Amino acid sequence: MILMHVNNASKSFGGDEILSNIHMEVKSNDRIAIVGRNGAGKSTLLKIMAGELFLDEGEIFQPKDVTTGYLDQHTGLESERTIWEEMNDVFAHFDTQKKDIERLAIKMAETDPSDEQYDSILQQYDALQHAFQINGGYTYEATIKSVLTGLGFPEERYDTPIHTLSGGQKTRLALGKRLLEEPDVLILDEPTNHLDIPTLNWLEQYIRTYHGAVVIVSHDRYFLDHTVSIIYELSRHKATKYNGSYSYYVKQKELDYEKDLQAYEQQQSEIKQMEAFVAKNLARASTTKRAQSRRKQLEKMDVLDRPLGKESSAHFTFSIQKKTGDDVLHVNDLAFGYEADHLIFSDVTMHIKRGEHVALVGPNGVGKTTLLHVLTKSLQQSEGTFTLGANVQIGYYDQEQARLHSHKTVLQELWDEFPMTDEKDIRTVLGNFLFSGEDVLLPVHALSGGEKARLALAKLMMQQANFLILDEPTNHLDLDSKEVLESALMNYPGTILFVSHDRFFMNKIASRVIEMEKGNLTNYLGNYDYFVEKKQEQEERAAFLAQESKDTSASVSTRRNSFEDQKKAQSALRTLRRSIEQKEEEIVQLEDTLETIEEEMTLPDVFEDHEKLLELSTEATHIKAKIEEKMHEWEMLQEELMESE
Repeated sequence: MILMHVNNASKSFGGDEILSNIHMEVKSNDRIAIVGRNGAGKSTLLKIMAGELFLDEGEIFQPKDVTTGYLDQHTGLESERTIWEEMNDVFAHFDTQKKDIERLAIKMAETDPSDEQYDSILQQYDALQHAFQINGGYTYEATIKSVLTGLGFPEERYDTPIHTLSGGQKTRLALGKRLLEEPDVLILDEPTNHLDIPTLNWLEQYIRTYHGAVVIVSHDRYFLDHTVSIIYELSRHKATKYNGSYSYYVKQKELDYEKDLQAYEQQQSEIKQMEAFVAKNLARASTTKRAQSRRKQLEKMDVLDRPLGKESSAHFTFSIQKKTGDDVLHVNDLAFGYEADHLIFSDVTMHIKRGEHVALVGPNGVGKTTLLHVLTKSLQQSEGTFTLGANVQIGYYDQEQARLHSHKTVLQELWDEFPMTDEKDIRTVLGNFLFSGEDVLLPVHALSGGEKARLALAKLMMQQANFLILDEPTNHLDLDSKEVLESALMNYPGTILFVSHDRFFMNKIASRVIEMEKGNLTNYLGNYDYFVEKKQEQEERAAFLAQESKDTSASVSTRRNSFEDQKKAQSALRTLRRSIEQKEEEIVQLEDTLETIEEEMTLPDVFEDHEKLLELSTEATHIKAKIEEKMHEWEMLQEELMESE
């Protein structure tokens, strides 16, 4: 069922075109992501879909009974009520139904069963009670608790007045209330802001099982990969649809561009050949008919436009002035607290060696950012010591951009930091970070979050530090800028310690993950996916050992073998799923190649060249056979997966 249809939508602000001729369809149970650069119009499109902005042109069709729920990325729940009172308000209609049921129950008790009105009252009572049960009247409190727990609000905090909470907590509650309302079309703008990794994992699962359609704008690529199956890319005011995950969209976009470019260049070559043939043979009596035929073909030809390449991107690399020694950082029993009897973190001990890329993870409030402030000497530790190795020079990226000066211009911000550098070179650096022309004269306070992030990265790059300490470096960056930053850090010759909730970024950058918990640090020698896998194994082992202690009659060795068998089976399942994904990618690539060959076979020059046509036909037959073979292999793997699960 189509829940919403956006047709020919266009929107401008102050003469600047934002969206043009946008077409989009939302069906039942769709999981849609809208992606694009900062300023591409993603939030504008969501506001239009939610009815908060009007279109300049076009229209939106939506059945009358379809409900829509919208969460703005800057929304925080403002209320004088407690957390529980505010969430319970979503289900206020159940209070009325309860009273009606109680009223009928009293009326039944007061009515003689032999009275002719008794049956009518009984029927009303049964109908109301049935509707109450079907609509969740007996389970809604459990639903509220489930959502609040998932968003990091334990039961002991339910009586907390909302106005006393932090901005991030209010944002999470706004998200929770919107989820509890369960609209048919749930529209979320950056729902992952202010969420730690456990909460992100919970939200992914919630959205995957949500009963309605979901439309999301998010810069969290890992989140998108695990929640959506349709991508709409906004670029140059237009929307392009891709059926698949975010990772599929990235690959397919590149393949489409290469394919379109090849088709364009091939057609241009054909046009030049045909034009040359016409010019050479039109005046000759023996060839004039053939020349006239070619000219007609040219006139009827649907000439392709050259495909548009990628929009301009920031481009930069991080270099170092000098190498450090093998030991970069030693931390011993470090602790910090604003009050002596209340430490934010304690007993932190770690050792980082040259060239390591270390991700620091843990729940919100555990002290990750505070630890970075101590290591960069913005705060003085309460206990313990830390030492830097030989020649270590720290470059620090602050997620709040507190080290930027709001009253300065973009040019002054960078030039004042590096006064010995020529203005021309400063402008070149800023240009590499997409500040060009008059942009460099903008005051820092007028910049967007993404622009401030790029300016802070420009300062960091020019320091040429050999030890980068980064606090949420991907916050405020659009998807393209994140990819550029990842590429720069992957090729960085120095050492990195970073805090991030961006799991896709961690997978790309981290060579080691340190999990920070209250009074405990645990090392995992791998990227984020490795960390998740090992954590899952630990939880399974803990659950197994707990069960083992309860069941003393079972053999210890048998249970351990059972655990190992389970671990092997789960590892085999993961391998099987990866094989299926790889097989699907191979099939898509073969189908794209086959489509290109079949298009080439329809070209006039090829159609007249029997040898070329035979060659292409043979190749197409060979590829079709390969596709059938791969499909058979895919079906076998799917059957194996179903049997294993």
